[in-house]
Amino acid sequence: MSNHKKLVESITSRDQDFAQWYTDLCLKAELMDYSEAKGFIIYRPLGYAIWEQIQKYLDLEFKKTGHQNVYMPLMIPESLFQKEKDHVQGFAPETAMVTTTGVEDLAERLIIRPTSEVLFGTHYAKIVQSHRDLPKLYNQWCSVVRWEKNTRPFLRGKEFLWQEGHTVHATAKEAKKETLSMLKTYEKLGKDLLAIPFVTGRKTEREKFAGAKETYAIEALMHDGQALQSGTSHYFGNEFAKAFDIKFTDESNQIQYAFQTSWGVSTRLIGAIIMVHGDDNGLVLPPYVAPTQIVMIPIGSNDDVNQTVKKIAKKLSKNYRVLVDDSKKSPGWKFSEYEMKGVPLRIEVGPRDLENGVVTVVFRHTREKVQVAIDELKTFIPNALKKMHDEMYVRAKTHADNHTYTAKSYDEFKALIKQGGYVRMSIADQKAEEQIKAETGATARVILKGDLISEICPVTGKKAKQNILFARAY
Repeated sequence: MSNHKKLVESITSRDQDFAQWYTDLCLKAELMDYSEAKGFIIYRPLGYAIWEQIQKYLDLEFKKTGHQNVYMPLMIPESLFQKEKDHVQGFAPETAMVTTTGVEDLAERLIIRPTSEVLFGTHYAKIVQSHRDLPKLYNQWCSVVRWEKNTRPFLRGKEFLWQEGHTVHATAKEAKKETLSMLKTYEKLGKDLLAIPFVTGRKTEREKFAGAKETYAIEALMHDGQALQSGTSHYFGNEFAKAFDIKFTDESNQIQYAFQTSWGVSTRLIGAIIMVHGDDNGLVLPPYVAPTQIVMIPIGSNDDVNQTVKKIAKKLSKNYRVLVDDSKKSPGWKFSEYEMKGVPLRIEVGPRDLENGVVTVVFRHTREKVQVAIDELKTFIPNALKKMHDEMYVRAKTHADNHTYTAKSYDEFKALIKQGGYVRMSIADQKAEEQIKAETGATARVILKGDLISEICPVTGKKAKQNILFARAY
């Protein structure tokens, strides 16, 4: 058991230093590694496999609603990127450019895509002619490059993986419906797959996406009380269509500009899973997103035990992602290894278990051990995975609910935001928002619906206009 203890001790305690705990966990659980290019990470098999599960879930959801996958080029000519001024201004500090082939300078600089609105815009301008061509519901899975100064694995990097949907519609009503539909898809992703309760809502004017009319976001609260914007859905109106000349002939034979949306989530979701569910022993993966849902460990070198483990694994593998570890490593090492990697269920089988016709099942999220009759595993496993998922979701929601506060004065707001969590407050305008960020480091996460918390803005003393959910954020 000494190896077990040593491995666990190699992670910094979550409550002692959350940032170091997070970095330790990313490396020790073998989710990623640092590459030789600063700010660019290597996705190791476990990290990439989690992304594959997210991708699989979303791809199915997108296709259910008629969306099609495409792939746009990595490079964007600089002149094309300049077409939408607000968009350009928003991304200018983060754009990486190719200026030379190594033999000669390029006639025009090429931008490595930070996002693909301009590429989709020019393509749609070519293929949309009539109302019969609409809607176009496209999505792409790719990586993007944004030259971030301060990077952290999965949360903020110079290159990250994501999906970006870009749709074009005949009417504003259709485009707005698409925007909100995708927000609900992301919210469902959190509830059904990630066991993360997302707060959803519209972003303020200050926080919205560059060039968008409206931006909606999914927000999650991490264990340390900081928020993480985990995905966005944007309504563009027809501003991009005007910039890129996306026009069509309507049913009355009149020329109209189209209406557009874009929406996306990224490998930042892996960071959310780590920081919402992880503990001092490593990852705690929700069972439906876990690349390996069950690990089976034979205890000892008994042939009957090994044969039984393989037989059980073969049956379970028809419905679940199962790994058998019959390597020569000690059971204690294996226990700590799979705890570190967050495998939801561990099934231990030893000679004594076999004599009694049972196996020992260990739940990763609670470390609870139960003995289950071998012939009852078929009904036990699905119930166990559902129980685990539901308990993890409730635990995360309880944490978020218990760290959501309401402030009626600015002093109260400052005290609450300092201790971490979400703080609701009524404000008057963008100036109040900017003052709050400058003085407390908190930013507006989403606009909240409902009656005003207070009639007067505690920050400016002016008449309050809307309730905002604030938090310090990653």
